[in-house]
Amino acid sequence: MTPHVPVHPLVSPWGRFGLYSFFIDAPEPAIVDTGIASSPADGMAPALQALGRRIEDVRWILLTHGHIDHLGGAHALWELTGRRAQVVIHEADAPLLRARRAHVQEYLDVRRQYLNDPEGEAKQTAAAAQVISGEMEPTVLVRGGETLSLGGDVTVSVHAIPGHTAGSVAYVVDGQDDVFVGDAVQIHGAANGFPGYEDPAGYRASLRHLRDEVRPQHLYLGHPYRGADGVPHGVELDSEQARRALQESLDLEARIADVAHRYLEGGVRETDSVYSPFARVAEEFGYEKDPTLEPSPFFTTLHGYAAQFNAEREPRSDG
Repeated sequence: MTPHVPVHPLVSPWGRFGLYSFFIDAPEPAIVDTGIASSPADGMAPALQALGRRIEDVRWILLTHGHIDHLGGAHALWELTGRRAQVVIHEADAPLLRARRAHVQEYLDVRRQYLNDPEGEAKQTAAAAQVISGEMEPTVLVRGGETLSLGGDVTVSVHAIPGHTAGSVAYVVDGQDDVFVGDAVQIHGAANGFPGYEDPAGYRASLRHLRDEVRPQHLYLGHPYRGADGVPHGVELDSEQARRALQESLDLEARIADVAHRYLEGGVRETDSVYSPFARVAEEFGYEKDPTLEPSPFFTTLHGYAAQFNAEREPRSDG
């Protein structure tokens, strides 16, 4: 019987918040997600030392997706391992590891059209320069379906779970069903109070895949996402908590989809509301948080529904 592989959360400071990574204490140790540029030295190294482990011995850097608070520390961590660790990311999010500019372009392509901030591009450029430790080529590209060997009998299965980003993945420690999902299970969102995902159909399908096929015994979240009452969940959920979190995420997505599609059917209206052009959606949900706080989950998500709605209405060519 394969011995149980310990998993330890590693919390790195970032302003008022902590950024979560996870240490898989395998024969070839792995860290899932890397926070920002300062996280490996300021958070991970001392946390590992307290466990009697060394950051230099990490051999796998497993990235759940490409957002800056998850891959920002990847290059710095890779350097601390003597460039010996394998850096793993889904091919769809790999451009975000290769180039800081890809993060800025992501903002320009979606959120800028709603936020109307003349300094937005400059702010995004400065943030990417500050919190991403370096541009790099991943050493392992995945698409989902791969199995990674962490030494001995320890293997990790890779599942594609797009939605939050196109390249979001889950890493599953085989035999004990510890599942690391980054930000792919949003529940009711984090501090901004709204779930954030780029592709609603992908998000819905991924949640169902996790609930019905993966069925985590332990679910490890990228942030302490909140329930309907606004109270944050922990980042380590047992099987029953995981089942409820997945179902709650699906239920909320269904509600948002219903409201968004009813609104889009009636035609988008620009107003002077800070939630424009989706003010009626915010009204129906009683959503009163500041949507200009970046990265805005409200506009990211509603843009996803609008893009999906428009694609469904496009006439098909006969060719």
